[in-house]
Order: sequence, then C-alpha cells, then structure tokens
Amino acid sequence: METVYDQLVTVLTEKFEVDAEQIRPDVTLAALELDSLAVVELYVTLQEHWQIPLEEDDAAAELTLNQLARAVEEQLSLAPEPSDRGAPR
Repeated sequence: METVYDQLVTVLTEKFEVDAEQIRPDVTLAALELDSLAVVELYVTLQEHWQIPLEEDDAAAELTLNQLARAVEEQLSLAPEPSDRGAPR
C-alpha cells in the first residue's frame, strides 16, 4: 500500500511534472516552483482523491511535503473509510 507521501510524490511528478530529483520530504511547494494556482489545484486533487477537507491558505506554498503529507494523514484519521482510495485522477 502506498503511503500518503508516496502518493503525493506521484501526483507531483505525473500531474505537475515536477522533476523527481527535486522532491524531498523537507522541500516546500514554493521551492518546487508551484505557483498559487498550482498549489490550489494540488489541494483540490488531494481532497478529491481522499475525500477529505484540506485548508488552503496563503502559507500553503511554504509547507514542506512532509508537513502536507502529515496534514492529509491527520484528516484521513478523522474521516470515515471511503470505498475507493485508488490513484488520484
């Protein structure tokens, strides 16, 4: 089973075409050169995939990938188990 972090890496490399060599747990979304619209799109993608709420704010681009993965994991622990947790669309 893929972890939230692994899934986040997959989304970033496949949907946002981020170079896999740039991706590390301590890198921020801003450092990956995701603009504010891309950050919002990433959040929407993650929310739709896991069917959880995520708060998007001005500081979201300054979150590290590890912090974002933990935020998703926290919401997942609070949410009822969805019937399908396949790959993001």
